[in-house]
Amino acid sequence: MRQKKIFASDDQEYIGFWPRFKAGLIDNIIIMVTTLLTLMAFYGPSYWQDEISPPAGSLDSWLSSAFSSAFSFVFITLFWIWKQATPGKMAVSIKIIDTKTGKAPSPARCIGRCLAYIISFLPVGLGFLWIAFDDRKRGWHDILSGTAVVRSGKR
Repeated sequence: MRQKKIFASDDQEYIGFWPRFKAGLIDNIIIMVTTLLTLMAFYGPSYWQDEISPPAGSLDSWLSSAFSSAFSFVFITLFWIWKQATPGKMAVSIKIIDTKTGKAPSPARCIGRCLAYIISFLPVGLGFLWIAFDDRKRGWHDILSGTAVVRSGKR
């Protein structure tokens, strides 16, 4: 009996934990700087002084967190849809593929992958550490969304 092929191409170079960690670090720096500059433009520079900043749990604190989370989600998802990679992934020459087609994932798959980050993160980041142990170097978010991270071919 013939085994069903799960991946479009098994000759892809699947990317492991450390290159993906580096890409994530670059992306998080970009997101953090952009978010801080936007919040500073909205609240003014005095917002960052300890004696003036809002107490945790206040509406301003909640709005800042909500903005940061929403911006991260939109930033990451739009780059995946547009380029198959975030700026960090592009910097290390990797991209996301749909495991069934080997091509760019659909917008719905990209949104699902970003939402699945929550599942990968919640149990102490175990879903991200799973990348180091999976045979095709996929985290839980990759497995749940049907994606993989491979070398982009642009070096």
